Amino acid sequence: MTPAIVRRALPGWGTTYGPPGDGPFPAVMILHGSEGAWSGWSHRHAVMLAAHGFLAFPLGFSVGGNAWNAGQIIEVPLERTVAALQALRGFAFTGQGVGLYGASRGAEHALLVASLMARDGIEGLPDSLAAHAPPDVVCGGFDARTFRDSGDPGWQAWDGAQRAWSWQGSSEGLLPTTPIEIERYDGPLFLSHGTADTLWSVAMTRRLEARLKRHGRTPEVIYMQGEGHILGGEAENDWYARLMTFFARTLMA
Repeated sequence: MTPAIVRRALPGWGTTYGPPGDGPFPAVMILHGSEGAWSGWSHRHAVMLAAHGFLAFPLGFSVGGNAWNAGQIIEVPLERTVAALQALRGFAFTGQGVGLYGASRGAEHALLVASLMARDGIEGLPDSLAAHAPPDVVCGGFDARTFRDSGDPGWQAWDGAQRAWSWQGSSEGLLPTTPIEIERYDGPLFLSHGTADTLWSVAMTRRLEARLKRHGRTPEVIYMQGEGHILGGEAENDWYARLMTFFARTLMA
């Protein structure tokens, strides 16, 4: 029996999940949150996408860590993510469309990568982008050995000495509470957030939506009523359906 989902190595980067056969397939790169690369959440998303016809690549970007420790999100070089996106675009099994998805800190990561690539005129922008529970500002560095209080990073008193991201060798332009200029990205954009999220306030996505609309953008925005940072079963089923419909529409055309 042929497996419904097969693994393929993206040379130099890691594993992908996709349907059997030669493809090519619409591709999505997945960025994990503060749970780290070892937790399995991004691979779970990848398998779900693969089961519905996508080639999915979970990129691990957290610094250090292991199966018991999520590691850090400190001075993560965003240009490495750009290189990974370009590698996925050039993969033999990748079709014409390449999307980017991230949740929580991965959503922040995805929005930053797209906005910086657009700002600096870097080729290979994702053809569409989805972000679940995204912040609208740059957040501070994260160490899994600690845990930040719940709330809204728009007012969170981040430790200024700990910076999460760097771009082209510097973190100076990515200080905590700096607005993420996702309005620079003009591709299809899907945003989602649980309205009862106590870890990342839904106010962040509402601010993103308002700013995008002020700049003439038309994001697809889904608010999951009564849901927290991690969606419940029925809500997650509905969310997956919407997410995959979005990527099918924007990557398979």
